[in-house]
Amino acid sequence: MAIKEITCKSAINRISNSRLPYHLDLNVYRGCTHGCKYCYAIYSNRYLQSDNFFGDVFVKTNIVEVLEKELRRKRNKDVINLGSVTDSYQPIEEKYKIMPEILKLMIKYEQPVIISTKSDLILRDIELIDELSRLTYVNIASTITVMDEDRRRIIEPGSVSSKRRVNMLREMKKTKASRAIHTMPIMPYITDDRDNLEEIFAYGKDIDINYILTGPLNLKGDTKKVFMDFVKDYFHDEYENVKNVYGKGAYVSKEYKEEMYKKINDVRRKYEVSGNYMKGIRDFKKSIEVEQLSLF
Repeated sequence: MAIKEITCKSAINRISNSRLPYHLDLNVYRGCTHGCKYCYAIYSNRYLQSDNFFGDVFVKTNIVEVLEKELRRKRNKDVINLGSVTDSYQPIEEKYKIMPEILKLMIKYEQPVIISTKSDLILRDIELIDELSRLTYVNIASTITVMDEDRRRIIEPGSVSSKRRVNMLREMKKTKASRAIHTMPIMPYITDDRDNLEEIFAYGKDIDINYILTGPLNLKGDTKKVFMDFVKDYFHDEYENVKNVYGKGAYVSKEYKEEMYKKINDVRRKYEVSGNYMKGIRDFKKSIEVEQLSLF
């Protein structure tokens, strides 16, 4: 791994995708050492003249100073998402310790956040997260695609085990933060088996998770070749099945998607785990509106 320190001109980026529950995004790092074979962001280092998303990690050394300037000017309480492109708690964070300073700013400005991570390093900052969650909306989400550790090591070689992520979310219940499992992407014929889905939902039920979000793997751009080469090497017997599900496109077939969600909905009903990821944000926005009305 090559660590490259850079400076940034902006910390908060605006996202135009209206389907997301947030429109503001912040990435402390660029590049990621988790090495997930389904990663949709592998192209994103190119503007930094790097084609090695998993090997070149860029550290924004001035991001705390830039962020404070932007939060000082910010006039609304729109939620900021941390970790959409790179994990804020990937192993390099243990050395640089940028996230505690970011969280202190979020506390200072009572800034609502979503933090997505595949790491339990976030527990180092649980006291700061707890403090922030008592001031404003906080959602802690962890991607869990497969519980079987042998498969997890192949698919996400640089991340911590799925059980460690479950335990992290269990500990986060001590805060007032909303907690979520993102069982996405679901990989056809690799992680879509009923046993795997049942195990994830059973753990979610056990830790009283707020919601579990699901979705099939999309193979846009460079991701398709990388993922299909991976399937051919490690899941050779399923290669033709996976290939047929996608055909020449980036999305699973309509037939596969319908069957997948039929199975998921059946499992969801069995374990009585919500899929409503917007409820927490909507409740927060309503509370802000009520607070504003009370000022008049």
